[in-house]
Amino acid sequence: MEAPATARRAETELTVTSPERMRDLGRRLAGLLRAGDLVMLSGELGAGKTTLARGLGEGLGVRGAVTSPTFVIARVHPSLGDGPPLVHVDAYRLGGGLDEMEDLDLDVSLPESVIVVEWGEGKVEELTEERLQVRIHRAVGDTTDEVRQVTVTGLGERWASADLGVLAA
Repeated sequence: MEAPATARRAETELTVTSPERMRDLGRRLAGLLRAGDLVMLSGELGAGKTTLARGLGEGLGVRGAVTSPTFVIARVHPSLGDGPPLVHVDAYRLGGGLDEMEDLDLDVSLPESVIVVEWGEGKVEELTEERLQVRIHRAVGDTTDEVRQVTVTGLGERWASADLGVLAA
């Protein structure tokens, strides 16, 4: 009996020591992405999700500065070349599951775009079983520590044989 798609996975863990290196990680990650990919970013406030998304935008070569879309919920960044557009979503203010996000038409955008969702856990998994989950952990409390532990997990057939080791630099 074949394992379900979500059972197929690739995973890597990285230590990121500065915001600049988080952007670099985003640029490297962009090299693995193609139209139809869903990337979910999770981590505490201030962990570096938007910084990583900014690097993704740079690596994908999209138009416009990638900034937190907290108040507009989603921004579309068209490609400056022949690559896919980046749809950057911040689901922090959304409480429900995919039903609450239906107005964003992410299911329509997914085939031709790279969709990056901050705070998407429990909200967008129904879009596709094949997705990349990026969890960023940082020290919490009164600290100026810039070190982040990043776990990148590829779920589904799309990511089963991906070489996520190329993200380490």
